[in-house]
Amino acid sequence: MPRFDVTTFGEGGLRLSVPVGRRIEQTLHFDVKAAGTEANVVGALAQLGWTCGWVSGLPDTSPGRRVAHSYRGYGIDLSAVRWRKDGRVSVYYVEYAEPPRPIKVYYDRKDSSFSQLLPEDIDWGYMLDTRHVHMSGLTQPLSPGAEKIIRQALEQARDTGATTSFDVNYRQLLWTPEEARERLLPVMRGVDILVCGRRDAEGVFGCHGEPEEIVEQLAELSSAKNVVVSLSKHGLIGWDGNEFHRVSAREVSIVDRIGAGDAMVAGVLHGWLGGDLAKGFRYGAVLAALAMSQHGDTVVTTRDELDELLSTDFGDIVR
Repeated sequence: MPRFDVTTFGEGGLRLSVPVGRRIEQTLHFDVKAAGTEANVVGALAQLGWTCGWVSGLPDTSPGRRVAHSYRGYGIDLSAVRWRKDGRVSVYYVEYAEPPRPIKVYYDRKDSSFSQLLPEDIDWGYMLDTRHVHMSGLTQPLSPGAEKIIRQALEQARDTGATTSFDVNYRQLLWTPEEARERLLPVMRGVDILVCGRRDAEGVFGCHGEPEEIVEQLAELSSAKNVVVSLSKHGLIGWDGNEFHRVSAREVSIVDRIGAGDAMVAGVLHGWLGGDLAKGFRYGAVLAALAMSQHGDTVVTTRDELDELLSTDFGDIVR
């Protein structure tokens, strides 16, 4: 039996945010949370009872230990994290706002300990001792080393018989649509589960039409066995290799939008690991809503709570 249900690789950092009505240049206080898209996914899965390992690089400093402390609290195994004397923790700033201003995100990632990682720094025995490997396109442009590690992890996972998933997770502040398409397509080809937002499918991969048509185009481009497309406020659509599954978004009073996509991915993988991908699509919609009802990037929940919310008919989040 593999040691882990899911392993992943990604950057962990700190999110410094100010509430609606505050500007970063005027604030006296920041709300501090750990932040990392892949860790958000396995953090949710660990709370749902799955054994999860996270591979990353952190500086052996107080900020680095702050990130690790948060992730251990979710139940993620951190024994393969590469601790470094040089480098720093990545930081991103969030300025929450209401119309007419959009929410603004500012990245400060240069020279992070994570960005210095190379394939030879990775404990591959740890990474591949798993049922499933999950990767994200958000991490791929962060450094040449990260891109090589993601490619190698997905290739070797297939060789060992582990299943794979890839979340496109395009960020326009990190690269252009043209760059992303050229470099993402070879990496995501042949994965077991491909996750992509409708806007990214259109803007990066040129997929257009009804949701079912977009799913079909992504499946053809990637040769992925299963495809999930987030439709934002309209929920999601999934293809399980045989049929389409449309799932409506759950009603939610939004507290914090950031992390909802990662929570959706965690829900999909929760169903996949349990042998019911169709149910995973429904879990994904519930976890996305639950994430938006909470502060922080990583959704906090339990398996009992998730099952209870899934079974309710009123489509509301307890708040």
